[in-house]
Amino acid sequence: MTRAARVIETRERPWRDPLAVAAGLRSLDGPLALLSDGGVLGRWSFVAAEPDRVHTGPLGSDGRLDMLRDPGFAAGVIGLLAYDAGSRAATGPRDTVWPDLMLARYPAMLAFDHRNRAVRIIGRGDDRAAARAAADRAEVWLAAAVEPARPAAPAEDFTAEAPPEVYLAAVEDVIARIAAGELFQANIARAWSGALRPGADPFDVMLRLASRAAAYGAFWRLGDRAVVSNSPELFLTFDPDSRRIETRPIKGTRPRHADAARDAALAVELRTSAKDRAENLMIVDLMRNDLSRVALPGSVAATDLFEVESHPTVHHLVSTVTGLARAGAGPADLLEATFPPGSITGAPKHQAMKVIAGHEPPRGPWCGSLFHIEDDGRLTASVLIRTAAFCLSEGRWTFRTLAGAGIVADSDPEAELAETGAKILALREALAGA
Repeated sequence: MTRAARVIETRERPWRDPLAVAAGLRSLDGPLALLSDGGVLGRWSFVAAEPDRVHTGPLGSDGRLDMLRDPGFAAGVIGLLAYDAGSRAATGPRDTVWPDLMLARYPAMLAFDHRNRAVRIIGRGDDRAAARAAADRAEVWLAAAVEPARPAAPAEDFTAEAPPEVYLAAVEDVIARIAAGELFQANIARAWSGALRPGADPFDVMLRLASRAAAYGAFWRLGDRAVVSNSPELFLTFDPDSRRIETRPIKGTRPRHADAARDAALAVELRTSAKDRAENLMIVDLMRNDLSRVALPGSVAATDLFEVESHPTVHHLVSTVTGLARAGAGPADLLEATFPPGSITGAPKHQAMKVIAGHEPPRGPWCGSLFHIEDDGRLTASVLIRTAAFCLSEGRWTFRTLAGAGIVADSDPEAELAETGAKILALREALAGA
């Protein structure tokens, strides 16, 4: 992959809270906050604004990510791939409810190292003077941090787009299709939508999620569109030095419980559930197959299976698949080979996407991917679960959000319905209150 030969200036500064810095930039053009929880998977947070190059629109020919091969977008870039951009290969043409691809290049950026409690100022430009000017701008942003107060619930309403009975019927249909041999698993979602109160904006939702930070939390606004994500799920990482690829699909969920003993029992129940382990293993096999398209033969392996991760509202069952990318393969190739993520489609992936389309309208950014390509070509891409999409029209923000469950042969429709409720809880409370 050819990367843009840009000059980069970096400076080290003392720690500041990335959310406070992001709050100071919320009124600027194209504000971005990739806010991690500082845990094992979330060492770095990133804050930026005022991109100097933006692309919003369809993919390239034959669904290829040609824009990511453009030297101007090959590094130092934030991108969003909508779910429907990848599903059309199976479903054929569908309404476009969100741009297939959004890209923005940020000359100035702040990188927050949670492990070492330090901030790195990054300035990029076509020459030394431009890189220095970008770093100076980021320096001003750092100094302008404001400690934000937690706002009131910003949503006027939070309305299910269909009654529970519609979801139960969809689950029953998928179970019947599995019994008929049509597929093994499909992720079926419910959707909720509403409008924000006058004067409220999507960053208010990010502020209300701060106490429930996830490894791949994000706020991003470009023009009249915005996303807020509190995703715990890694889609892909790629280290261009070691050529190592990693994906960590989530399949299997239990709600958290206020009673510690009951909470621990739910985690054990998840870890030992034959149904959830089988569901998880199907997606592990799918991701192994996807990675093998761009990995060296024999290098793809499941390195960790069925680990329980505990989050503020749910326990999740997570596995890890790794591989070594073939020579010449870069972020665009990896995304093309694996998108949309297997954990939110099903198996076989192609047929699962057809079945999903039969029960759901286009998903937009939900269950797509938000990704960051750093200056050295390093890729980090999340799965956009626990995500709300916002559109601004006539001065008001409207939103749509979804939660899904993986349906397998022995799924219980009522239990799958309850799982969607557990998964949407944090976003529901952030938007509309308890």
